[in-house]
Amino acid sequence: MTVTYEEALQKYEPVFGLETHVELGTQTKMFCGCITTFGADPNTHTCPVCLGLPGSLPVVNERAIEYAIKIGLALNCSIASWCRFARKNYFYPDMPKNFQISQYDEPLCTDGYLDVAIGGKTVRVGIERVHLEEDTGKSLHIGGATGRIQGAEYSLVDYNRAGIPLVEIVTRPVPGTGFLAPEVARAYVTELRDVLRSLSVSDVRMEEGSLRCDVNTSITLIGSDVWGTRTETKNVNSLRSVERAVRSEVARQAEVLDSGGRVIQETRHFHEDTGVTTSGRSKEEAQDYRYFPEPDLVPVAPAADWVKEIGASLPELPSARRARLIEAWSLSELEFEALRNAGALDAVEATVAAGASPADARKWWLGELARRANDAGLEVSELPITPADVARLSALVAAGTLNDRLARQVIEGVLDGEGTPDEVVAARGLAVVSDDSALLGSIDEAIAANPDVVARIRDGKVQAAGVLVGAVMKATRGKADAARVKDLILERLA
Repeated sequence: MTVTYEEALQKYEPVFGLETHVELGTQTKMFCGCITTFGADPNTHTCPVCLGLPGSLPVVNERAIEYAIKIGLALNCSIASWCRFARKNYFYPDMPKNFQISQYDEPLCTDGYLDVAIGGKTVRVGIERVHLEEDTGKSLHIGGATGRIQGAEYSLVDYNRAGIPLVEIVTRPVPGTGFLAPEVARAYVTELRDVLRSLSVSDVRMEEGSLRCDVNTSITLIGSDVWGTRTETKNVNSLRSVERAVRSEVARQAEVLDSGGRVIQETRHFHEDTGVTTSGRSKEEAQDYRYFPEPDLVPVAPAADWVKEIGASLPELPSARRARLIEAWSLSELEFEALRNAGALDAVEATVAAGASPADARKWWLGELARRANDAGLEVSELPITPADVARLSALVAAGTLNDRLARQVIEGVLDGEGTPDEVVAARGLAVVSDDSALLGSIDEAIAANPDVVARIRDGKVQAAGVLVGAVMKATRGKADAARVKDLILERLA
């Protein structure tokens, strides 16, 4: 028996929660001076502290504390006036100390929320805690078909990531979203990513692991006040996969319960290729991590004035920006989401600030530039063209110096490094032919070559003039003003 997500929702109510791990964008690690640059040769960004060698002592990274407070304030959390780190004891090969310095019952930030817009309504996702810890190293399993330890011939460990500042953002359970649960989960991570990016505390690149999600999912009978057993899908690394993981687990758990089985509390792995989860390790019995206060670190007691100063420095947050731009640019929610999903929001706003209309800025960044970025395998913001260039291009079109066809050639020239839009226009001779006398020769040739079309126009079928306009545009290599050409044709045949 296979139960679909839609069938599961006829009987069960989904409940989900998210644990999001964010690598902070500090220059050095959480407790030592090793740099944090991604992509270095294995085990080149290490020292006695992050390798856990005897006699080494950690020192807290002040910038990491500041970034965590920023995140807490942006998520409407209370900031602790006193907290401390704890040792979380467990063994993995990528844990060089055999314990992780984390926060246990005294986190830095608590009791917040993040509002997300979905389906025309706002869902408030409660934030239980935001706490600091150090990241682990990375195990590489060699020789297997899946990249996991099962079936691998041997494993290697890279400790460059060990000790990088990591913030864990834990939501409260989110019930009551019904059919929209997977979309709400995705919308939450999307909004959270945008908040973190606006704060400049992390590059939040899920593909590089700087933002990772554990997705907790359970289902309960509709109308019941007893929640079901949850599973934890580990290290989900894309927005789409967050949504798919919730959807997959709801359907799987419904199938288990409908067949008379029981859901086991366990970790699960999400498979991108199939969109399903498979069993990891059981969590039926609570693990004893033997937490105790970290003896090598003093408590953290951020001064109230410092917290207030950090709060005053927060930038405009995504929700406020969304409301402002939707009103200023007369956008619908769907139009705004299209801009955000295309990664063009900053570019469009900067283009408008440089003088373009919102409609023109959106037209170029979501149209020709998005197409070229896609062809090049780049983000639209990575194209070698500036918002000022696009604003100037828009102005040239509005002034009649260029038409859209010529403007696309100007974009090509700018992207190829030929200079500014004005320089490309001059070098390629791309300005629109606006001199009527220069157009009349091509118009007369088109009229002479198409007597049947001329007859139809003179019979009142004005739309047939499009054939002649096309012929003139071809003769002028697209440099004519099509509207002016049509007017001249009709005057000629009047």
